This record gives sequence, C-alpha cells and structure tokens, in this order.
Amino acid sequence: MTTDLERFHACMDYLPCDRRPNHELGVWPQTIVRWRDESPEAVRDFTWNWFWSEPGIGLDRREYIRVYYGFIPPFEFEMLEETEEYETFRDGNGIVHRALKEGTVGGVRMSMDQYLDHPVHTPKDFPDIRRRLEAAIPARYAPDLDKRAEEWKRRDCPLILGENCAANGFYWRAREFMGTEALSYAWFDYPSLMHEMMEFFADFIIETSRPVLEKTTVDYFTLNEDFAMKSGPLLSPRTFRTFIFPHLKRMTEFFKSHGVRWFAVDSDGDPTPLIPLLMDAGVDVLWPIERASNISPLTWRRQFGRSLRLWGGVDKREVAKGREAIRAHLRALIPLIEEGGYIPTIDHTVPPDISWDNFRYYMDCKQALLAGEFSRLA
Repeated sequence: MTTDLERFHACMDYLPCDRRPNHELGVWPQTIVRWRDESPEAVRDFTWNWFWSEPGIGLDRREYIRVYYGFIPPFEFEMLEETEEYETFRDGNGIVHRALKEGTVGGVRMSMDQYLDHPVHTPKDFPDIRRRLEAAIPARYAPDLDKRAEEWKRRDCPLILGENCAANGFYWRAREFMGTEALSYAWFDYPSLMHEMMEFFADFIIETSRPVLEKTTVDYFTLNEDFAMKSGPLLSPRTFRTFIFPHLKRMTEFFKSHGVRWFAVDSDGDPTPLIPLLMDAGVDVLWPIERASNISPLTWRRQFGRSLRLWGGVDKREVAKGREAIRAHLRALIPLIEEGGYIPTIDHTVPPDISWDNFRYYMDCKQALLAGEFSRLA
C-alpha cells in the first residue's frame, strides 16, 4: 500500500503513483462556525483552523515540527484604546493595530487590521529586535524533540519543519519590523541597515533550524514571504537581488545540505517577476497561486517549466459559486494533475462565503481527479 510520504514524493518527482496527494491549507474560524450551523453532524469533531490531516474529508496526513522562530521575549501586550467598534493595541511583535471587533472569531477578524506603528523606525531601533531573536535557545523547541526525532525516522507521511507561518521570511519580517511604506523607503534610505537585517535573519533561521536538522531529516520547509499584491511584487527584482537573493541562496543551500528535499516559498498576490530569482536561489515550490491576482498554475508551468513545483491554484471564488462552476474550474487543472509536480489546493484558507455543501462537493470532485477518475467531472 502506498504511504502518504511515498505519494507526496512521487508527485513532486513527476512519477506515477496510485493517486496524487490531497492537501489543503486551512479554514477561517468564521467558516467553521458557518459549517457547524449548516451541517453539525458532519463537522461536529472538527477542531482545526489549519489542515494538518483530516480523515473525514480525505486529506493525506502531514506532520509538522514545532519550532518557534518569533520574539523571545515578545513585546508586552498593551491595550491603548477600546471602543464599541474597535480596539487599538500593541501586540507581541511591537506593532500597534487598530482592529474591528465585529465578526471576530477565535482572535481572527473578518478584515485586516490597520497598522499604526512598528518597532523599527531608524537603525538605532534594530538592536532591540536582534536581542529578541536569539537563535537556537531551548525555548524555541518542544521539550520532547529528541523522542519525537526517533519516531520520525519511521514516519510514513511528509514531515515539515515549522508549522504554517512559523518561519516568516526576509520581506515578511522586515515589513513586521518597519511597516510596508517605511520598508519601501528603507531599501534606499538605510541600505546598510537592510543588508544587516537580511544577513542577520538568514543566520537566525539557519542556526535555529540546525539543531532540529541534526536530529532528523524533513521533507520540506516553507519560508512565508507574502511579498506581492494583485498587481505584482512589493519590491523590485533589482532590490530583491541586491538585498535578499544572496541570503536566500545561502539559506536554501544550508537546508538542502541537511537533507531537506524541497524548499518552498509562500506568497499571495502575483510574484511572477521574482520567480526567476527565486529559482536561481534554489527555491523548488511556490504557493498558493492566488487566482484573484490573474495568475494561473497552468501559465506558470508553461513559463517556468517542471523545475518549479506548484501548490494551490484553486480559485476560492469559483468554489463559492456552486457545483457547475467547481466542475468547470477543476477540469482545467487535469493536465497538471496528470503531469505531476502540482498539488491542487484552494488558493489560501477557506473563507466563510464557501458553504459546507460547496466545500464537500469540491473535495469529492478533487479526490476523483487526484485518483485519475476524470470522467466524474464530465
């Protein structure tokens, strides 16, 4: 019997297998609330927001190694203002938010917060960030890491270093430190600081990951970047090459030299102009291929070839439209599913405008496609 681990690598290596992997990223808490109202028995035992594995909807198993890449110590939480509609607060990353209360479930809001302030304004502020990112200290790892490492040697499903959004990347972290607008100027106003920041962060990710990779091999690692919007990247290819590329390349080389088979980058929006640089730096996988940004996994396969593996690319807007739209949308992905090097998933977490009936139908159709039963979508 084919294991989830064998199936994953067969797909990634363009090899035949019993079927292609069945993965999804996750679901909004507000969506879970809707689904529990629509089908309480079907989702009664669901406790997840992120999909690790969920046999009830046919997902393959994956296992994630918990590593904490965030601030130790965090900034002290501070509530600055609260009204009936909003709350304004400083979070553990030192960012001041104004956040809408309405619709919040489990700390997740229905709209993005407004970011009012960030902890780094000038080079003099960066030392306080550095001291909070000391690499490889015991608090960054689960206390049973050694025991689990022995168990992982016998695993039969993919093992991933870090949970989703655990290892946020070069652009992501710099934006958290400075904010989007200030960061856009900082590449030009403070180039020495930005070189220092990128080098430091590569060192931090490498040295924090090293103790784990010396105990076990992992199948893939994701660097979460979100460095693009609908109209394109938030930084130019020239800026990326100057500040990020050499450190990303050093990072991918480290991971692959320690047995990590696949290095993935996550970005929403349209990062197409940066893809050649990402591939040159050693990136193997891009996801989630956000269709609202007018990009497509089919286009990317034609443009960048089989060296670039793709995950995602199922338009959440089409899934919300119902059965006919779902069938038509999935039919277009058949060539990629047949070819391999592609794992179809909804192009981010599942939002609450997708009903349980539409999601369940999407999953049923997708499972048929993954098994090669294409006639079921006729």
